[in-house]
This record gives sequence, C-alpha cells and structure tokens, in this order.
Amino acid sequence: MKKLLFVFNPHAGKGMIKSNLCDIIDIFTKGGYIVTAYPTQAPLDGYEKIVAEAGNYDIVCASGGDGTLSETVRGLMHYKDKIPLGYIPAGSTNDFAASMSLSKKMTDAAAEIMDGVFFDYDIGDFNGTNFVYVAAFGAFTDVSYQTPQWSKNMLGHAAYILEGIRRLPKLSGVNVRVEHDGEVIEGSFIYGMVSNTISVGGMKKLIADGVCFDDGLFEITLIRTPTNAIELSNTLTEAALDKFNDKYIVTFKTSKVTFTSKDEIAWTLDGEAGGSYTDVTIRNIKQAVRFLVKPDSKTAEQDAVLGRVKNTVEEREEASISTLFEDQEFIDN
Repeated sequence: MKKLLFVFNPHAGKGMIKSNLCDIIDIFTKGGYIVTAYPTQAPLDGYEKIVAEAGNYDIVCASGGDGTLSETVRGLMHYKDKIPLGYIPAGSTNDFAASMSLSKKMTDAAAEIMDGVFFDYDIGDFNGTNFVYVAAFGAFTDVSYQTPQWSKNMLGHAAYILEGIRRLPKLSGVNVRVEHDGEVIEGSFIYGMVSNTISVGGMKKLIADGVCFDDGLFEITLIRTPTNAIELSNTLTEAALDKFNDKYIVTFKTSKVTFTSKDEIAWTLDGEAGGSYTDVTIRNIKQAVRFLVKPDSKTAEQDAVLGRVKNTVEEREEASISTLFEDQEFIDN
C-alpha cells in the first residue's frame, strides 16, 4: 500500500477538523493509503515535519488555513521531485481554496483528493522565501495575523472585516519604486500586491480578470495613496466594484518584479508576517508544486470556470457592499 502524510492544524476554522478527522482518514484509507496523521503543535511545526519526512510518502495532504498551506508548500519546495499535495481547507477565509474551487465540506475535499488529477501550480520566491498565492504590503495586509484566533473562531470571516474597518482612519501610504520588464513605476501607494489567485482576504474583485495559475506570471495590483477622505472612499468603492481607474489603481503581469523604498516596508506572505525590507525581489517559479485537484476545477477548465465565478461574484456584489456599510454602522454605534 502507498503512504500518505496528513498534516493538519487542529485549531483552524473553529476546530472543524475534530469532527471530521475519522471520516477523512477513512476516505484516505479506502483510497489505498496507509495514513500518518500529524496535528501541528505550533507555527512552523508542519513545515519542519514535511522537510524532515515528506520524502518517505507518496502523497502529502494538509488541512488548515492558508498559513498551514503555505508552510506545507514551503516544506515541499525542499524536494527535487514533486510530491503530490492535497489540500482540505479549514480556515476562516481560505483564499487559495476559493481560487481553486476546492470543496468547503471537508469530507468532499478529501474524496476529491483521492479522485484528483495533477496540476502544477506556480509558486513565488520572495527574497529567497517561498509563498503560495500572494505577497502584499500596505493597508489591511496584516489583518489576518493580527486578528485574535478567538475572534476568528467565533466570527469567522466577519472578524477580518471588522478589524479592517477599525483601521480605516489610520491608513497611510508608502513611497516605493517598482521595476518590471524594463518599466519603472514610482509613487506613494496605500497597498501593493503580487498574486496568483482570484481571491485575497475573501475579496474577489480586486484582481484583474485572466488569472492563470500555471503561466509563470503574477498579477500585480498597486493602489495609489488617496489625498483625502473622498478620494479614499472612491478608491475603495472602485476596487470593490472592479472598476479599475488608472488614476488610483495600477495593474500589470510579470514573472519578476522588484520593490525599492527608503524606509523598511512590512510585507505579508499568504496572510502571515513576512518581514520588513527596503529591497524586495519577487520571482515566479513556474509550475513548481504539484497539487491534486478535481478534474472539473479551475485548473482543468480555467476559462469556463473563471467565467462562472465572475457571474457568481457579480450576483453577490450588491449584498456584499451592503454588508460592509452595515458593519461600519454597527461599529459607529
């Protein structure tokens, strides 16, 4: 029988794994694998486990939030040969799972791994550190790891929204020089993002259309610093409505980009603290990690599925914006 290493965060997403663990292991066992289950004990514990032992297994599966996935991928990048990776989302936001159309029901996601097909996904290199789907700086980028775990467990994704709204009055920009493909962009930016995803922080309208997860290119989004409160409101509204205005928002695709600043800028990698730097070089490592995905996911029929996701987002857009203002009214009161 083949062997499977299952690394999971027992605290992610309100501890959902606890009520699904036996069923997941049963699905893996019926799929023909001897399963080793490993609950992570602390940050980087999953990474160290994978670096030390993943080479002894035929498949690695991970369950948790995007931080758990990021640790798993960074661990697998230590191996020359691609070890297939399955992912069962269990966090509060699960941007990667939303992009890849992974099932939210944990047992369904486990079954899809057993029936899955290989897809080689692009991975990022950030000054020598790997990330899965996004490297970002500026407004709200630290919300995911600054929001208390108890709040995320109680409120889920709403915890991020409330924390983000609380920070609105304190937003400020940073002066950055951005270079890519012979072009230079300079200015003050309130937010910058290098991504390979259609969802960041649960928002699906901030990234331009045409995302392809295995083309060797990142999507870059830069939001210029507003000069006043009205401009800030217009910028956030246009971002939410997918109305990219060149006056406020700069977007482009590239395989390599550098960011230079006089003062250190704090970055996040896949929603976790990534350190502060004055010089950053980000490269796309094309098709670096082999995921197991269901055949009808975005990876198998990318253009068609992206179209369906876009329609779904448009249908929910009005309701989402209404919810945002309701949350603001609740905080003000």
